[in-house]
Amino acid sequence: MARKPTKGYFVKGHFVAEGSELDLELKRELKGDVELSKTDLKKLSDHLQDLGQQLLTLRQGLLDKLELPEKLLEALAEAKRITNFEGKRRQMQFIGKLMRKLDEDTVAAIEAALEVQHQGSAAETLRLHQAEQWRDRLIADDQALQDWLAQDPDADLQHLRSLIRQARKDAQDKAGAERPGEAQRHGKSYREIFQIVRTRLDAQAEEQP
Repeated sequence: MARKPTKGYFVKGHFVAEGSELDLELKRELKGDVELSKTDLKKLSDHLQDLGQQLLTLRQGLLDKLELPEKLLEALAEAKRITNFEGKRRQMQFIGKLMRKLDEDTVAAIEAALEVQHQGSAAETLRLHQAEQWRDRLIADDQALQDWLAQDPDADLQHLRSLIRQARKDAQDKAGAERPGEAQRHGKSYREIFQIVRTRLDAQAEEQP
């Protein structure tokens, strides 16, 4: 059975298949939309490949809002299941190919969703560090408790004082018992102070518009 000929046309002696990436690029150039060099095209291709890789880490809630093509969603799900290195590499190349077929609005939406996730992760990391700093201050400095009450007026003051006293006592006991060079291990009160502070900071973040 004869093979069906590929539709296309010739440009400067080179055959260009209809629907190919080169065909789409030439049509955009004819419209005056863009004038991309081979280097620019390579950068764009690499960028889309990288976006496809990052889509694997995007939270499901953000992914659902993108309304991506079903074929791309299936390819992403398959990539998550593959553990073999070479199989994963081939699958990511396939995802990159699908990414290059997306329109500019969809690509922009993907970039925006990844930025939202990145900002959320950065803010969460910042709150984690703030909680650690507050915990250490509360244990080290009596004045810190009054400062914390400005952050959390409804805090259980008696319970928090009790935890601070116990954390200080645990620190003194462990400092005397541990061997030189051994990493210090913290008790339950130390961890509970952190959880109280972290919960309050998270609540404050959710209250913000």
